[in-house]
Amino acid sequence: MKETIKPPVEIRYREELEALKATDQGKRPTNWQMSPVAVRTFILGSKTPIVYQGKEYQIEKKYFGNDALVERCIITLAGNRGLMLVGEPGTAKTMLSELLSAAISGVSTNTIQGTAGTTEDMIKYSWNYALLLAKGPSREALVPAPLYVGMEKGIITRFEEITRTPAEIQDSLISVLSDKTLSIPELGDDGFLFASQGFNVIGTANTRDKGVNEMSSALKRRFNFETVMPVREVALEKQIILNEVRQLAKESHIQMTPDEDVAELLASTYHELREGVSSYGHRIDRPSSVMSTAEAVSVYYQTMITGYYYEGERMSVDCLVQNLVGAVSKENREDLEKVKSYFNTVIKDKSSKEGGIWSEYYEARKWLR
Repeated sequence: MKETIKPPVEIRYREELEALKATDQGKRPTNWQMSPVAVRTFILGSKTPIVYQGKEYQIEKKYFGNDALVERCIITLAGNRGLMLVGEPGTAKTMLSELLSAAISGVSTNTIQGTAGTTEDMIKYSWNYALLLAKGPSREALVPAPLYVGMEKGIITRFEEITRTPAEIQDSLISVLSDKTLSIPELGDDGFLFASQGFNVIGTANTRDKGVNEMSSALKRRFNFETVMPVREVALEKQIILNEVRQLAKESHIQMTPDEDVAELLASTYHELREGVSSYGHRIDRPSSVMSTAEAVSVYYQTMITGYYYEGERMSVDCLVQNLVGAVSKENREDLEKVKSYFNTVIKDKSSKEGGIWSEYYEARKWLR
């Protein structure tokens, strides 16, 4: 298999999935690859190694957040209810949906990406027009889309950013989620596809998109909603940044050890700007742009690869601040003034009290322009 930039979850963690499936003794819902207990272990990690074919596998924790939320998501899917993950951008909703799909169905790529241009045939099915003209409407001429594939194979269909799609496209899911049946009028009396066991839908929606194409109450009733909250602890956010960056570096063959002090610096900055209060009790004007953990990972990784290629494998705090400027001001340049104020109060205070890298960070404020 040729090397890819970002392998899907089922490829990246193939050995872990195989070990879990082979050693799984739990009760499995019909057509699931593994039991809910094993799915939970795959996502939240194991305390002790799993022995498979004479080799020990330490299942790593992949989702850092609310463990109880993960368990509720698994049970929702086991009960054949649609699952809707909502929250601020960058709170790992997509990653969680990928992990759930890979563990339950063995595939995470059966996906609809919601946009303003999404049409019904991108969700359900379209036609091979050469065959349609030659033979007329038939199953052979039908081109399955992700919803059709999920129903036919009994696997999960992921619907990303569902509120970005027009309301009439969203509502095309209602009958599918209610009756587990897809109507294909062109095929006449045989024009029904009945969902196989294991089929389900995981949707994601950003709360910042609320009101763009608000879901109808009828569609909302077909889903169990789970709100994915931002990370609330600096230490946990730092760990997420380091874990994600190590994985990105591995995939890009960048052999450089992440700087933990820089990760703590960035995690503290994002946490305090997001929460509006510093660890010393300063009140902070919160930027209107998204201060998500995913954005922090991007800023850190950009700084790291700059250090790898230009700085002799050393992470520069100046470069970190430059990348921070780009991330904060991409939506609203006025947010940069709030970050300047943050540096002139919070970072200045930390620089005088803690010194070291915080002093470097304060000196790098010259890039906030």
